[in-house]
Order: sequence, then C-alpha cells, then structure tokens
Amino acid sequence: MLYSIGEVADMFDVNVSHIRYWENQFEALKPVKNKKGNRQFTPKDLETIRMIHHLVKERGLTIDGARKKLKENPEDTLNNFEVVKRLQDIRQELIAIKQGLGENEN
Repeated sequence: MLYSIGEVADMFDVNVSHIRYWENQFEALKPVKNKKGNRQFTPKDLETIRMIHHLVKERGLTIDGARKKLKENPEDTLNNFEVVKRLQDIRQELIAIKQGLGENEN
C-alpha cells in the first residue's frame, strides 16, 4: 500500500513541508515517485518517519542528532522506539481501566 505525502503528514500531524524536509535530511527516507513526480510512501517509509518524528518531535533531538542516531545505531534506535511505543500503549490502557473503575464506583 502506498500513501501520499498529504496522508503521511496528516498521520503524524505535521506539515507536508516537514516530510519533504526530512526526506532531504535523512538518507533512509526515500519514497518512490510516480510518473507525475508525486511522492508515494511505503509502510517501511512510514516506520522511518515514525522514528524520525519520535526523535525530533518527542525526544527533542536536533536534525543532526537524529540523523546521527539513525545512522550509527539504527537497531538500538528502533528497539528503543518500540519499547517507548509499547509503554505508551500500556499507559493508555491503564488510564482507560482506571477511568472505567472510577465510573463503576458511582
């Protein structure tokens, strides 16, 4: 499945210009282009963008810092990202459970 740059920007709640900028800054992000020249992102590209977004927007790294992290230690970066994502998901589930228990007490 392929995604347009607009769809990808909406998924990550960033401007289209962010995605184009990241494409220029990170070697790992190379979407295919159709005959019209429109960028089309694969699921693998989405994972790369998810890691870039995590490093830059959530962890506050600079573009240079994120680029270095992805280049030097891509496996550790991916593993750390996945752990953080799982912990965030668990936190959301626990919050939902807590809210559900609070509603049952009334």
